[in-house]
Amino acid sequence: MKSACYKDKSLLQKTIENVLIGGVDEAGRGSVIGPLIVAGICIGKNGISRLHKLGIRDSKTLTPMARENFFGNIVELANSVCISKFDCHEVDSYVFFNGLNELEATGMAEVINNIHADRIYVDACDINLERYKNSIKKYLWTPKPRIYCLHHADCLNVVVSAASIVAKIIRDNEVERIRKIYHDIGSGYPSDKKTMFFIKKWVTRYKSAPHFARKSWRPLRNLLESESASAY
Repeated sequence: MKSACYKDKSLLQKTIENVLIGGVDEAGRGSVIGPLIVAGICIGKNGISRLHKLGIRDSKTLTPMARENFFGNIVELANSVCISKFDCHEVDSYVFFNGLNELEATGMAEVINNIHADRIYVDACDINLERYKNSIKKYLWTPKPRIYCLHHADCLNVVVSAASIVAKIIRDNEVERIRKIYHDIGSGYPSDKKTMFFIKKWVTRYKSAPHFARKSWRPLRNLLESESASAY
């Protein structure tokens, strides 16, 4: 896991605003190509009002250009912004041994530890919200904030919506780096025929998976198993 904080003025801002709100979300959970990104932001009351006025909403409902425009606004308004990145080999390791939800919980905790918010809203991937909250809490070393895990939090809470935009922008940039080298890779998701065509050609040619793809994903595992069987 790699993490980075873009800015952190939370401790100074806390003397002005009583409560700082955090939002945490991920991008790339279901992708077969590229990293999983977890993003968290912390913002005060005035900043939240500005997010609403800007029309911030779930990143999946926005065009790439709108996300880019909002990204700058979010970074400017936020007290802190923190990112955790998990490369494909890390995703594979957790999928095979601990489960993807546990990996996300470590990433959520990492950003929560660094954004210094009093209340945190998390877009939960586990059907059991209390179980997911407890998974996150295991990895917290910061003084425990109040954590609220919600399904579809990126649609319900504007701070989580902002975090979803940050996560999506960072992930899109990572995928674009791969695309510049390998070109026609599609969106990176297994539902994309262009992506699966690219991976199938790679596996047929090199008899292995690309280093930027997740071997734990069943579509890729099926291709690898099929290629291995055809060799005999």
